[in-house]
Amino acid sequence: MRLRRPRLPRTRAGRRRLVQGVMAACVLGLLPSTWLYVSTADRLRTTVDAPPTDVAVVFGAGLWRGGPSPYLARRLDAAAELYRDGRVKVVLVTGDNSREDYDEPDAMRTYLTRHGVPDARIVSDYAGFDTWDSCVRAKKIFGVDRAVLISQGFHIRRAVALCREAGVASYGIGVSDEHDVTWYYGGTREIFAAGKAALDALFEPDPRFLGPREPGVARALASAE
Repeated sequence: MRLRRPRLPRTRAGRRRLVQGVMAACVLGLLPSTWLYVSTADRLRTTVDAPPTDVAVVFGAGLWRGGPSPYLARRLDAAAELYRDGRVKVVLVTGDNSREDYDEPDAMRTYLTRHGVPDARIVSDYAGFDTWDSCVRAKKIFGVDRAVLISQGFHIRRAVALCREAGVASYGIGVSDEHDVTWYYGGTREIFAAGKAALDALFEPDPRFLGPREPGVARALASAE
């Protein structure tokens, strides 16, 4: 059975309406990305000019041979630098531990302790399955009201915007990376992820797993005094 090719409008007016429809669809598709850029324009910092903040939140970015992926390692390096400089007191690592053989938070904790962050200053969130879940859990489960967020540049605006919507006053540090295939993939993915972020901010769904409040951050901060 032959598939019929779609016919373009034959009249000039019809072609004009088609072009206008395509342009409108493109504009609507880019609105979420525009929202992320506008809403976070003044909320980005670097490890050099980051103001003191009690808690740093590091988002998971995959494992490689059981340890942090190169992208995740650079996020953790930034968190360790902030801790060593005295600009954060506690690091909340949030990632995926949805199955027994995949544990992002523990791998992140191990990496941080090897780079000078005491184990007592690290708190693990094992149910940070996506950015929205991590932000909501930081607020509702761990009681974080203010934080510095650490991720790659292509992701950090979405993290800052969503954490703000979840009630966490935050600014973000986008760590630098070489522009390899993974970087371009991440940047392209963010165009589509921005749409989900806008829906999360609008409807504020519950995380996949919420659970009871955990005192880990409060205890770590108390021990840091």
